[in-house]
Amino acid sequence: MTSLISAHKVAEHKTANDLWTVVDGEVYDLTDFALEHPGGLDILLRYAGRDATAAYAAVHSASLIRNTLPVNKRVGTLDQSTVPSSWCSDSGPVTSPTPSTTQKPPLDSLISTHDFAAVARATFAPKTRAFVTSAATDLHTYHRNNAAYADIGLRPRALTDVSDVSIRTSILGHAVSSPIFASPTSLGKTVHPEGEKELARACSALGIAQAVSTSASYPLDEIMSCIPAGSNNKKKTIPVFFQLYVDKTRSKSEALLRRAGELGISGLILTVDAPVPGKREADERVRVTAADNGVASPMTGASAANDSKGGALGRVMGKYIDPSVSWRDIPWLRRHLPPNTPIILKGIQTAADARMAVAAGVDVVMVSNHGGRSLDTAPATVLVLLEMQRCCPEVFDRVEVWVDGGVMRGTDVFKALCLGARAVGVGRGMLYGLNYGEEGVRRYVETMVQGLRSRES
Repeated sequence: MTSLISAHKVAEHKTANDLWTVVDGEVYDLTDFALEHPGGLDILLRYAGRDATAAYAAVHSASLIRNTLPVNKRVGTLDQSTVPSSWCSDSGPVTSPTPSTTQKPPLDSLISTHDFAAVARATFAPKTRAFVTSAATDLHTYHRNNAAYADIGLRPRALTDVSDVSIRTSILGHAVSSPIFASPTSLGKTVHPEGEKELARACSALGIAQAVSTSASYPLDEIMSCIPAGSNNKKKTIPVFFQLYVDKTRSKSEALLRRAGELGISGLILTVDAPVPGKREADERVRVTAADNGVASPMTGASAANDSKGGALGRVMGKYIDPSVSWRDIPWLRRHLPPNTPIILKGIQTAADARMAVAAGVDVVMVSNHGGRSLDTAPATVLVLLEMQRCCPEVFDRVEVWVDGGVMRGTDVFKALCLGARAVGVGRGMLYGLNYGEEGVRRYVETMVQGLRSRES
């Protein structure tokens, strides 16, 4: 039987050597965990011996503490009749990112994807804006990604019946309403309280695929729970892919892979274009403040912090990533996934590596440069498609080819498809739409779809 614990009893345990706290009405003993907490000891001490529910909920999913701490660290249930009024009036510092005071215009006033980007830059919290919009060093690759699409012209043909146009397709055998999909992005909760869960709802409503990052703000199972089950009650109504950054402690990645397999992911995306974090100077300059202290990723255990170099979330929170990952690790991935789980290599940027990916037995070559956030002066992704068509056209016949990076218009999607891409990912843009929640993501994608259907937007 669960013990009832009085508020007075909880308040007796408020030091680093004896630390209890309350989350969602349950009392937890965090003493042994305190020094290992990714967010540091200070944030735990602020809520030692008291209720931390509001602060916890601002940055963590409801199930994280239950699934992370051993059962014996759950002391009991808080006796609500003993809670003093001070617990309600003094909730401690706000730990979720503080939004800009600029008011967002009505969603229906946004006509193009560029409108969404402009609103996001004006209304995101300072650290969120720096993290989402930043790119590597001088931003050459970031700008080239989109500019290269404009340099590729269309050659319209006349007198063709286009009265009935369908953009439905399939990726890895899964039917989708559009070749557009949500590329993996990190820390969605910095943009919207429901983060990747809200994005999952939008992708489900749109009928497009979603890729979930290792650095998401919520565990994979909570994100997938927001997507309805399919007719066979096993698979989801849309394909969900799990993106992996390999941890230096390989056993942690192996556990993630096993869990992803149990949840029925449609494929595993291995990111290969960021073996070390890129230098994103805009993100470094905006240092983490008390309002950002709770920014964390439950699947990696990483959290926001400053150091002598600055406060870049990608660099500080990416210290766990293993830079030794190589072609030899493809069989290792296979061993820890259910049989026949497709593997997508995300970050191919040359025809030579595209050939090697096929030889390694992967199922998808995904052309990507991390949105220009990793290695500056890397080639624009659409130009890599052109290089592959010229130097290794056989790759398009042997595996599916996906692409992301710089896609802002329906015509960009159209050009990528013409150059052999099977699916076209959108990363930052999904976060710009997420600024308005599910409806914002839906309108963002529908704006692109409209342009794809008409080949102009």
